[in-house]
Amino acid sequence: MLDEAILERRLAIIEQEIANLKRQSESKSISSNWLDRLIGSISDKSAFLEALEYGRAFRQADKPKDDRQKITDNKTIANIEGR
Repeated sequence: MLDEAILERRLAIIEQEIANLKRQSESKSISSNWLDRLIGSISDKSAFLEALEYGRAFRQADKPKDDRQKITDNKTIANIEGR
């Protein structure tokens, strides 16, 4: 079994580390702006682009067909022009 002095030393180290972690977490400012919290949180570009596409398709599903056609035509024109 471990010596009591060793246990005391290990416990003191753990307590110090906990205090350091508390200090670090308190010093970080948490932004109330949702965009600040989001920036940099997505590291997989292909997954991000896929999510954007799902969102666009979802929004477009509620629009009248002729509005959807205009957007598709503009997107096609932009792709042709290299935008």
